[in-house]
Amino acid sequence: MLTNTTKVTVRYGETDQMGVVYHANYVVWCEIGRTKLIEDLGFKYADMEERGVVSPVTNINLNYLYPAKYGEDVTVSTWIEQYNGLRVTYGYRIENREGELCVEGTSEHVCVDARTFRPVAIKKKFPDWHEAYEKNKK
Repeated sequence: MLTNTTKVTVRYGETDQMGVVYHANYVVWCEIGRTKLIEDLGFKYADMEERGVVSPVTNINLNYLYPAKYGEDVTVSTWIEQYNGLRVTYGYRIENREGELCVEGTSEHVCVDARTFRPVAIKKKFPDWHEAYEKNKK
């Protein structure tokens, strides 16, 4: 199972008045990790989109356990939690530099035709992605 780890420095604009990261920014960091994982597998979302396919989030579940704060470096770990040829569930862990777990969770995605939003089987449309996801899922 391939896991990507990406460092993110908490910027001032990502925090609230208490210097704590605003919850929606963790979703952005998960996207950064997911994009990097896909690149580690040898692919790019942009290539998929050029072929008329997009991959919207159908579900996201994040558990907020410890606050990340302004100026800290956090590590976003991302992996393929589940994959069935149509849906992909990515797993995430976001830890601060002391190793404290700030957030953990998952996001579920399905590939769809960009015009019709009808599901697209990854196995058929992108066999190379399918092979890599099968090989690297948890």
